[in-house]
Amino acid sequence: MKSLKKILIFLIISLLIYFVLFKIVQFDKKMMKIMYPLKYSEYVEKYANKYEIDPYMVYAIIKAESNFDKDAKSTTNAIGLMQIMEETALETANKMNMNVSVEDLYEPDINIDIGLRYFTYLLSKYDNNYGLSIVAYNAGMGNVDKWIKDGTIEEDGSNLENIPFKETNNYVRRILRDYEIYKELYKT
Repeated sequence: MKSLKKILIFLIISLLIYFVLFKIVQFDKKMMKIMYPLKYSEYVEKYANKYEIDPYMVYAIIKAESNFDKDAKSTTNAIGLMQIMEETALETANKMNMNVSVEDLYEPDINIDIGLRYFTYLLSKYDNNYGLSIVAYNAGMGNVDKWIKDGTIEEDGSNLENIPFKETNNYVRRILRDYEIYKELYKT
């Protein structure tokens, strides 16, 4: 009888611990989803599908670039959610046969479309390597090509920790980390 009582007490305590831990995990997941939202999903999903890019990568880029502020503008004139440079955006839009003004680049639909078209170009240039494409998105293709040529980084992107620009080094790490977080939080 004593052993049955001990087993019952053990089971009750185990269940209580399980439910408390389960609630903590659920709370943590809710908090993480607040920190890693799926804002502008109608446009992210639409253009991620159009350009065949993992939508979680798009969310990670937007989070790092503008933290989902559609009106963001950097001191270097990077604009909107994807913080695409004015000149690059207008040139990309022209290639897409889109007639846009600088003000149009603040529109989430237009900004994400143009930003992902440009990112797709970088992906094709760097053999679908997210890491190298992210670096080029931030530091420019000229720098990436130079770093590959002089051996600072490998052509396969296996040593991105060697990027000499501290901001870009942190940027690529943050996006790749956030990409993994998005995949873990929202996978079905």
